[in-house]
Amino acid sequence: MRMTIKANRRYLVTPDLQIPLHHPKAVANLIKMARHEKFDYVLNVGDEMDLGSQSRWAKGTKLEFAETLDEERKLGQEILYDLGTTDIVRSNHTDRIYQTLLKGAPSLIGLPELAYDKFMDFSSLGIRFHKRAYEFEKGWYLAHGDEGNMSKHAGITGLNLAKKWANSVVCGHSHRQGAVRHQTGLNGRYSTIWGIEAGHLMDMRKASYLKYNSADWNMGFTVLSFGKKGHQVELIPVNHDGSFTYNKRSYGA
Repeated sequence: MRMTIKANRRYLVTPDLQIPLHHPKAVANLIKMARHEKFDYVLNVGDEMDLGSQSRWAKGTKLEFAETLDEERKLGQEILYDLGTTDIVRSNHTDRIYQTLLKGAPSLIGLPELAYDKFMDFSSLGIRFHKRAYEFEKGWYLAHGDEGNMSKHAGITGLNLAKKWANSVVCGHSHRQGAVRHQTGLNGRYSTIWGIEAGHLMDMRKASYLKYNSADWNMGFTVLSFGKKGHQVELIPVNHDGSFTYNKRSYGA
């Protein structure tokens, strides 16, 4: 059976959440907005989970023995389901389970239930997990952002990947929000690719590795629209209290 592609398609791109280090009010407001807007697809750029207990920095600390992994997983499943998430791409934080097994118990790597997507039970949530960059529209790829070098300038991490792959890229990882176009052409005819970084929805006060809870990050999310007449990129900033405005409606204000 041939799948019918809608003439007009809208994508909500959710940024790095790093649950349970997420911003609860911002995420709650995003869920309300997603339910109201009824997007065709909800993409996640990765690092939806923090998995701090699996980090190399947790080795030998209280965090390694915290026994909170199942609780964090259940919270993550609930949030991802409530957002209506359809697609998630692999990322460095969610690779942590594999890295833990690789360094400590490599004989367990072959167990299917320990693969990240099975561990999170994404199939029951209706979520597709992509182990590689995912082409969600022709010439448009969803990636995490750690596939290349990270720039301190918003949008450039995504743009560098876009130039490398000769396709538009929307990603996360940098926790910055920005969109940059790159055009090439001759004699008035040109083509355009985009590099887009979705932002983040973390509560920076929970990130103990940040001095003074400060970083040059940008809270926000992204909406992409595609149709017969082209595409539209919308970067929506989120305030420190988790509030924002989208499509003439205020959430959390």
